[in-house]
Amino acid sequence: MTPTLRPTSVALLAACLACAAALAQPEALKADGARAIDRCEASVAETLQKMRGKQAQDVQFVKAKRVVATTDDDETSVKGQGQYRGSTGGSTTFNYSCAFNSKTGLTSGVMLREASLDAARGEPAWQPDLSRISPEACESATAAMIKEKHPRVVRISLDSESRRLQPAPNDHIVLVGQGAVQRALGMNAEPFTYRCEFESVNGKLVAVQTSV
Repeated sequence: MTPTLRPTSVALLAACLACAAALAQPEALKADGARAIDRCEASVAETLQKMRGKQAQDVQFVKAKRVVATTDDDETSVKGQGQYRGSTGGSTTFNYSCAFNSKTGLTSGVMLREASLDAARGEPAWQPDLSRISPEACESATAAMIKEKHPRVVRISLDSESRRLQPAPNDHIVLVGQGAVQRALGMNAEPFTYRCEFESVNGKLVAVQTSV
């Protein structure tokens, strides 16, 4: 014989289920927040090392400065502070922000502001979205341009430590750097500079210039 649930039993069962769901929700949010922090800070560290090369060593994040907020059902924003050690031993403090999509597992909108450099230069804070900028695309295009100008080129070397970002008109981002080129066998290597301009919205490389 199938037992009949009384109204009070049904109410208690519903209340228990609601309590279980309420208890599970904070744990799920906590797990999403931890995942967002891990992914975002990994993206920030990777971006710093791409842009600064050996100038960004021992990247560390300040746990007490982290701020995590859920902006919608799938996206979590992470803001915080960190620092890295340069090749000469000095340290640079930076602030960062990033968005993590729990549905796709991807980060976007990585923004950095090197606080100590801004203060030292007396410049207003400029926070470009670096998640779409590719130093590798810039350097590949630079090398291709040099090879086209000098078909007998023997060696091209690019100094990752010299990379610098600058704002440009039309909300573009400019990446500048230095390198050395041996134009032909038997010639001495000579220094040169290069400049790549990106669209900040989609990271498209729109212009490349070199001094050789």
